[in-house]
Amino acid sequence: MLTILGFAMIATFLVLIMMKKMSPIAALVLIPALFCVFVGKGAKLGDYVIEGVTSLAPTAAMLMFAIVYFGVMIDVGLFDPIVRGILKFAKADPMRIVVGTAILAAIVSLDGDGSTTFMITVSAMYPLYKRLKMSLVVMTGVAAMANGVMNTLPWGGPTARAATALKVDASDIFVPMIPALAVGLLAVIVLSYFLGLRERKRLGVLTLDQVLVEERAEEKSAETVLVGAGSGADGTGKGAVATGGSGSGSGTDAEEEDEDEKKRFQVLDPNRPTLRPKLYWFNALLTVALLTCMIMEWLPIPVLFLLGAALALTVNFPHIPDQKARLAAHADNVLNVSGMVFAAAVFTGVLQGTGMVDHMARWMVDVIPEGMGPHMALVTGVLSLPLTYFMSNDGFYFGVLPVLAEAGAAHGVTPLEMARASLVGQPLHMSSPLVPAVYVLVGMAKVEFGDHTKFVVKWAALTCLVILAAGLLFGII
Repeated sequence: MLTILGFAMIATFLVLIMMKKMSPIAALVLIPALFCVFVGKGAKLGDYVIEGVTSLAPTAAMLMFAIVYFGVMIDVGLFDPIVRGILKFAKADPMRIVVGTAILAAIVSLDGDGSTTFMITVSAMYPLYKRLKMSLVVMTGVAAMANGVMNTLPWGGPTARAATALKVDASDIFVPMIPALAVGLLAVIVLSYFLGLRERKRLGVLTLDQVLVEERAEEKSAETVLVGAGSGADGTGKGAVATGGSGSGSGTDAEEEDEDEKKRFQVLDPNRPTLRPKLYWFNALLTVALLTCMIMEWLPIPVLFLLGAALALTVNFPHIPDQKARLAAHADNVLNVSGMVFAAAVFTGVLQGTGMVDHMARWMVDVIPEGMGPHMALVTGVLSLPLTYFMSNDGFYFGVLPVLAEAGAAHGVTPLEMARASLVGQPLHMSSPLVPAVYVLVGMAKVEFGDHTKFVVKWAALTCLVILAAGLLFGII
C-alpha cells in the first residue's frame, strides 16, 4: 500500500505542476500533507516536516549565501571575460547561442555545485534568449543536462555517495567512467546543436543590427498608436509634436539611440557602477580559495559561502548603503529558492518519514527477474533514471544501491561496476523536483517548472541512455 501511495503522490505532484494547476511551492507542501493523512500518519506530519526542514536547512543556507556570493561576483565583473568569450562565439545565431549555453554550463560546473552553475549560466545567457525571442526552456534544459553530466565529478556528490555506500574509492569509480561521461557531454552538445538549428529555423539568423532595427520598429509602432490615441482625445495634435521631436536632429539622435540599444543588448554592461576592475584579482583569488576549500572539505559548504559572501560584500562594497543595495538586488532569488527548498523539505520529510521511499525501493528490487542477476550493472544503470528522479541522491545511493549491489555480488558483479552504473541517471536527476538547484535555474530564467519538466525529461533520459551505452561499449559497466 505504501508503495502505491508513494508513486501516486509523486505522480500527482508532477501532473499538477505540469498542467499548471498548482504552483511548485503549494504542490510540494499540500500534496504530501494530504497523502500523509491517507497513510494514516497525519498526527506525525509535524515531526516529518521538522525532520525534513532540519535535513535541508544546511542546503537552504548554502543556496542563500551562494546566490549572494556569486551574485556579487557577477556584479563586480569576475565572470565578464568568460561571458564575453562565449558571446563572441555565439553572436546572434540561435544555434551558436544554444551550443554556447551547453559549453558555458559545462565549464562552470567544474566547481561541483549546480546552483552556482545555473546562476552564472542564466545571468549570462538570459538576456540573449529574451532579446532574440528564443525558447527559454531550451536554455534551462540544456544547462540542466550539461550540469547533470558534470555532476558526476568526485566532488559533485553522487560519486562520493556511491563510494561511501559501497566502500570503494571514489577515483576508482570516476576515472574509468571518464570516456563514457565524455560521450555523454558530447551528446549534450550535439543535442544543443540540433535544438539550436530548430530555433534558427524558427527565428532565422539575425545580426545585432537587425535585432536593434526590429526592436526600434516595434517601439515606433507602439509610439504611433499612442500618438493616434492622444490626438483623438482632445484634437490638439500634441502627439504629433512628440513624433516630430523624435525625428529632429536625426543624425546625432539616431547614433545615440544605436549606442543605447547596443549597451542594452550587452549581457553585462561594461559601464555598470558595480564593476570593481581594481579588485578583479582579489575576487578571482577569493573564488579559487573558496572552491578549493569546498573541494578539500576544510569547512562545511554553508559556512564557506557565508564567510565568502560577507568578505566579498565588505571588500567590494565598503559602504553599508551599497551593501544593502546588493543584498536587495539579489533578494528575490534568495527568497524564491530558499522558499522552494523548505517546501521541498515537506515533500522529502513525508516521503521518508512514512516509509514510502523504503517500500518503493524494495518493490523496484523485488520486480527484477532472477535471470537478470548477471546483468545487475545494466539493471542498476536503467533503474538510476527513474529512481534518482523520484527520490533524493541520498535515498538512492544509501538506500537502494547497497541492496542492488548485494544482488549483483551474488552473480559476480563487482561493487565498482555497480557504482559506475549508478551514476548514469544524473543528467535526468538534475531536473528532479527534489533537487533544490533546479529551482534556482527555473526561477532565474522565469520558466514554469512544469514547462521545464515537459521539455527536458525526454532529452535528459536520452542522454543518460547514451552514457549507459558508451559505458557498456567501452567495458566500463
